[in-house]
Amino acid sequence: MEKAFKYKLDFYYQQALIYLITLILYVGLKGSFIEDSFSLVFKDPIIYIILFFVLGSFIILLLNVIRKRRLIIGEDKIIFSHKFHQHEVNLSDIEWIYIGRERSVKTAGRSQVIVFKLKGRLRLYRIRLGRYEHQRELLQLLNERVKQIPHKKHWRDTIKPYYR
Repeated sequence: MEKAFKYKLDFYYQQALIYLITLILYVGLKGSFIEDSFSLVFKDPIIYIILFFVLGSFIILLLNVIRKRRLIIGEDKIIFSHKFHQHEVNLSDIEWIYIGRERSVKTAGRSQVIVFKLKGRLRLYRIRLGRYEHQRELLQLLNERVKQIPHKKHWRDTIKPYYR
């Protein structure tokens, strides 16, 4: 049985709204009321900078809504999926897995991360649990599915330093 977890868009909504509120407040403070009419100062470059951030954040939000990212956990595979592409990883192809904390990145108040390496590939896969809905259920499901896979103490221990 497969279970799908949607990618959270909370951060993008909050970012867009904060920029929009900033723009409204700034325009309200900079504009002037002259005899029941509101005149806006269009020569102020800060308005254009804030407007650039507002438009950029709404475009990024729209692109992420359209993209529709999901993480699907199957009986024997993990599927990274979005509207235009799907990538499957069989659990039998995983060389090692690390389930733990990530100090540098805190997403949605939590810092749990799942890092795994595939056999025969150098690239590491990283799943930040805080970026998906129902993160506790996702963690529990992944813990059940990856019991047979060897666990690493810390994934950074596996990366060899580069010396010349």
